[in-house]
Amino acid sequence: MFTGIIEEIGIVKEVRKGALSSVLTIQASVILNDLHLGDSIAVNGVCLTAASRSSNTFQADVMHETLNRSSLGSLRAGALVNLERAMPANGRFGGHMVSGHIDGVGMIKAIQKDDNAVWYTIGAEDKILRYIVEKGSVAVDGISLTVAKVSASNFSFSAIPHTVMSTILSRKTTGDTVNLENDVIGKYIEKLLCPATSQARFGGMTKEFLSQFGY
Repeated sequence: MFTGIIEEIGIVKEVRKGALSSVLTIQASVILNDLHLGDSIAVNGVCLTAASRSSNTFQADVMHETLNRSSLGSLRAGALVNLERAMPANGRFGGHMVSGHIDGVGMIKAIQKDDNAVWYTIGAEDKILRYIVEKGSVAVDGISLTVAKVSASNFSFSAIPHTVMSTILSRKTTGDTVNLENDVIGKYIEKLLCPATSQARFGGMTKEFLSQFGY
């Protein structure tokens, strides 16, 4: 589990491509301080496992499913990536619950300065927008952000200077692709309440069920 608070920007040193997968070698410093093999690291919001490491790099395997769901397949040597270690049990919860399991990708439609802040408008598919609500949380390339506006085809957020400069948001331009992860709570609630998908398999949560147990 992650929080969406980026710890540092890493540099992709090598992308070794297989038939349907790849291996990333990423240069870092902060996150390597206590990194062990098998630890989880969010790379642009995607939960990957450290398979090997050196004094200043780590390697991670990227499977076929991950390449299909995220923008990691477009990474090249020299690319900058957001990095975050998994949250320790005694750590501060500064962002929101981020699983590192990407729901899909979006495209930056507009970037606009607003005094010291920057507005980003992200186009996304209906399957992602259905879970995005105004003043709710969303992870964009692993960054925990608060949604400011939602429309039928996109959503917008306003980023403070610290967030922009501490992440790869400062390098993004219109037309760039970003990884998106919806707030997991909304997806679980829908699964429990939607009769079409959950009632047949798990009994669902109906008005009758709630009434039976005094709600």
